[in-house]
Amino acid sequence: MNQEQKTLLTGIKPTGTPHVGNFLGAIKPAIKMVHDYEKSFLFIADYHALNTVQDGARLHDLSLSIAATWLACGLDPSKTVLYRQSAVPEVFELETILNAITPKGWMNKAHAYKAALDVNEAAGRDRDDGVSMGLYTYPILMAADILLYSADIVPVGKDQQQHVEIARDIAQRFNHTFNSESLVLPGAFIQEEVESVPGVDGRKMSKSYDNVIPLFATNDEWKKVINRIPTDSSSVEEPKDLSNCVIFDIFKSLAPVDTTEALKARLEAGGIGWGEVKAQLLEVLESEFGQYRDRYNEFMANPAEIERILAEGAAQAKAVARQKLDEVRTVIGA
Repeated sequence: MNQEQKTLLTGIKPTGTPHVGNFLGAIKPAIKMVHDYEKSFLFIADYHALNTVQDGARLHDLSLSIAATWLACGLDPSKTVLYRQSAVPEVFELETILNAITPKGWMNKAHAYKAALDVNEAAGRDRDDGVSMGLYTYPILMAADILLYSADIVPVGKDQQQHVEIARDIAQRFNHTFNSESLVLPGAFIQEEVESVPGVDGRKMSKSYDNVIPLFATNDEWKKVINRIPTDSSSVEEPKDLSNCVIFDIFKSLAPVDTTEALKARLEAGGIGWGEVKAQLLEVLESEFGQYRDRYNEFMANPAEIERILAEGAAQAKAVARQKLDEVRTVIGA
């Protein structure tokens, strides 16, 4: 099977406001990859988000926001099936089936669960304090999300790579147990070069660090964020040391190569101050992301259109899911 005949699948949890790191590390490369595959699916993982977002109105709004984000950034719903996870109940039936053949020990080794145990132990709490079954069985639901659509490739960050590997192991175990080839073995796709986009404090851009540059901010909001970026005390005339320069690292991750090289030459030669650099970074944000912000605002002003697109996608996803689930039910004798 060549690449053009394979299926691509991506899931996004609606748990917060998108930032430029999300765009560069996930949204942009995934939208680009769509053109290389015969089929592609993108789902809003609202049931995964329930582990942390337990406010119905907020979860609904976040789901619309994520859909609007991807549509604004260029996702074409005529080429990619865009849908809510919760609109396809077949995924939860497949999860139940997979629960029956998945060893508990595999879940004990899942990174998210182990991280929660470590936090509790460090705080002197019971090891399972605050750990829900949703968190514990998260990898099985993710496996159902992937396997239901016979996904060959799943673009993920490194923190999710283990979940794709677990999905692959579960598929192998199911096929062996029932002497079938019903479940396609998925593979993870990780783009190393865009994996880590620096935040305003120099660490990886992440909501958990409160160091993000919002993707759809106004110019004034971007300016406030940029002003938080630390700089050294060198004068305008002095050449700048770029070996550990947060603002330049952010600039080069966002700006075109020629623009970055031009700024680098000026900084190394001296004669430019950090205030001018911050102004240039603001210009880059407006140039690179302003168009997406405007489209996003248009979509969010028309939630009925977002709902229409999601409903059409859900109908397409459900048809594929129903066919695979019927096959699985036949295999297990249901």
